[in-house]
Amino acid sequence: MRKILVLSAAFLAGGAQAEEVVIAALGDSLTQGYGLPEADGFVPQLQRWLDAQGAEVRLSNAGVSGDTTAGGLSRAAWTLTPEVDGMIVALGGNDLLRGVDPGLSRANLDGILAAADDADVAVLLVGMQAPGNFGPAYKKAFDAIYPELAADRGTLYFPAFFEGLSVESGDLASVRKFMQPDGIHPNSEGVARIVDALGPAVMELAEKAAGGGS
Repeated sequence: MRKILVLSAAFLAGGAQAEEVVIAALGDSLTQGYGLPEADGFVPQLQRWLDAQGAEVRLSNAGVSGDTTAGGLSRAAWTLTPEVDGMIVALGGNDLLRGVDPGLSRANLDGILAAADDADVAVLLVGMQAPGNFGPAYKKAFDAIYPELAADRGTLYFPAFFEGLSVESGDLASVRKFMQPDGIHPNSEGVARIVDALGPAVMELAEKAAGGGS
């Protein structure tokens, strides 16, 4: 039986004990924290967010800059160590930069989810949307990968890594102040917004990983 994460008021007040849940964040430079001081990266900021909620969760940073879905698949087996209870999968941005066939990206992501299934590890699949420069057919095929795989595999699903940066406006110009000069990676404030949006889904993952979810 997997560990049970207690999120009750008594637990948050310190009145109960729970075993730590370990979650690996499998991703690319967005997960790794490219261009930021270590403490300002995605995983450290998310860890502080979870700590502030009183969750007994420990994150492991399995982000590698430049990684594609193929790279993530090649690393999945050794990321899924026996101590890992859950996994955030946030890959696909570098596939888009390279114009990888959406069918290949889908197959790689499905392989990662299959490895997690085999290891009895709960997954939160974080979506990615293609820009329009590869044409409407490419965008339609790529954008469909994440919700369809999440439904097929029964994983938790969060629509987009950058969801937290689009709360004010869908206009890309409105999010520039939350990005580094390269226009690709979020700055510290941008990461904080991303974490605020994604955090509740990670809490749900933690509960599911611990055996408390359906």
